[in-house]
Amino acid sequence: MTIQEVFEKSYGKHVTEKEVTETFNKSKSTYGTAFQQVLARAGLTEDTYREQIRTNKLVEYAVKKAAEKELTDANYKKAYESYTPEVTAQIIKVDNQDKAKEVLAKAKAEGADFGQIAKENSTDKKTKDKGGEVKFDSASTDVPDAVKKAAFALEANGISDVITVKSSTYSSSYYIVKLNSKSEKSANWKDYKKQLKNVILTQKQNNRTFIQRIVAKELQAANIKVKDQAFQNLFSQYVKSDSKSTSSSSSSSK
Repeated sequence: MTIQEVFEKSYGKHVTEKEVTETFNKSKSTYGTAFQQVLARAGLTEDTYREQIRTNKLVEYAVKKAAEKELTDANYKKAYESYTPEVTAQIIKVDNQDKAKEVLAKAKAEGADFGQIAKENSTDKKTKDKGGEVKFDSASTDVPDAVKKAAFALEANGISDVITVKSSTYSSSYYIVKLNSKSEKSANWKDYKKQLKNVILTQKQNNRTFIQRIVAKELQAANIKVKDQAFQNLFSQYVKSDSKSTSSSSSSSK
């Protein structure tokens, strides 16, 4: 039995080929003409990369289902302690640091119209036409963490300095955020139960130790050793690979 088969057996019906294709195409678009070189360096072909994506999504689903079992009152209360309720803000995103400094000076000038400046300068397609307007809380994923942190530290009508955000491809974007309003935090955590659920699930799904435990449990139950080179990198953080094996396919131990 292969690694993918282990997870297919329990979770296969929850991952569609459409999801796999969307992720594949997104990566292909991100790397552009360098895509084939990136695959080659990783020892992958387009087909094995698709298999890897599917396996990864199966793992993600398994971890998500396990994380849902962690939705206890104690964990809700713990998440509430660091939760910040929704704020209304405006953001400007640019791709050049010098440009960001120029835009910041304009935004902080007396009588400046932040919304108009956003429309004229921001590269953020989702908010540009709305003058940079956006709403988010500490659980939101639409706004970078560094931008959220800067916004939460502002008073109403305050404007941040330039915030540098690095992407997964190591490119940098530069943000300026203006806080328009913030709401007072309720003393009852249950008022934010839906938002706190997202916080808990996200934390668990990004917790390396938690992921290791869930994946190792699945593989150990099937008595799996990782031998497939195409999957070793993906699962090296979860289980020990069989370094002595020269097999080209995953197999269960005898």
